[in-house]
Formats: sequence, structure tokens, C-alpha cells
Amino acid sequence: MAVSKTFEVADIEPVIAAGQRVFGENRVQEAKAKWPDLKLRQPDVALHLIGPLQSNKAREAVALFEAIHSVDRVSLCEALAKEIARQGRRPLLFVEINTGGEPQKAGILPQEADGFLKLCREAHGLAIAGLMCIPPAHEPPAPHFALTAKLAGRNGLTLLSMGMSADFPTAIGFGATHVRVGTAVFGTRG
Repeated sequence: MAVSKTFEVADIEPVIAAGQRVFGENRVQEAKAKWPDLKLRQPDVALHLIGPLQSNKAREAVALFEAIHSVDRVSLCEALAKEIARQGRRPLLFVEINTGGEPQKAGILPQEADGFLKLCREAHGLAIAGLMCIPPAHEPPAPHFALTAKLAGRNGLTLLSMGMSADFPTAIGFGATHVRVGTAVFGTRG
């Protein structure tokens, strides 16, 4: 997916014209400001939320995004389940795994993943489609991708959101189905 966070509509339109159809945004408010008109003009474009989601933004997220890659806590599961039922819209859902156990990052710790996935499915009725991870910046990504793939396989999940512009070949080697590429598509952010 082309990560369009921080880029303006004028930067995104040529990428759509070139044939790109899947885009990633980090924030609900930013996506809300630029994507509704773009999606009206180009209805086959899919928008993915790749950044953290606050529970109070679940209504807007379910309405706007075709996929949410950052399910990571019970309160968010509750809010998403409520909005999915209310809106009748079912975005793809990915549970974010904090493979490095980094306290500043969101995500479920690997050792809690199985229980959290069971809770998502059984207690909240969420159809979790896959897992997402962002490895620590200072570590080689391969062990983190391997761990995420192992957790996904063990839980019957086939979608893996992992890898970015700098490490996507490694991520693909470990089974990534969704790769976040921003810099390679749009250039450096200002």
C-alpha cells in the first residue's frame, strides 16, 4: 500500500492516476480531510488505517477505512464491534503485535497474542483477518517478521501487514501480504 500520510491531495492524485489503488493513512482526522472526495471520484480505491486508533474514533474509522491495522486493546474491540454492527460495514481488521515489547509503541505483546485474538473473536465477534507489526528501528526486522508470521499461522490468519520502504523485500520473504511503502512512492516527508 502507498502510505500517503502527511501528503496533500495534489500529491496523491498522480499516484492514483498511475494505477495505485491501496493507500495507508496514520490518522482518522487527516484521512477524513482528504479522502472522501478522492474516493467519490475513484471508488475502487481502498483506504487502510495503519496508525493507532482511539476508541472514540471507531465510528469514523469504520465508515471511512476498508482495513484497520491497529487493533490492540479491549476498549477498541468493544467500540469496533459496536460500530460494525451499527453501520453494517466490515473493514478488514488486523491485530497489532508489539514484537519488540517497546513501551512507547502500541500493540499486543507476543505472549498475549493468542489470548487477545480469542477475546476479539469470541467475546466481541470480530473477524480478525491478520496481524501487523512494526519492528524496532534499531533491530534487524527478520526475527520480528518471523515471529509475527508464526503467531498468524498458529491462529489461522493469512494476512500479514509488515514491512516498509526500507525492509519490504525481507517482509515479503516472511509472507507479508500488506507492505507499507511511502518514501519509495511519494519521496521524503517534509
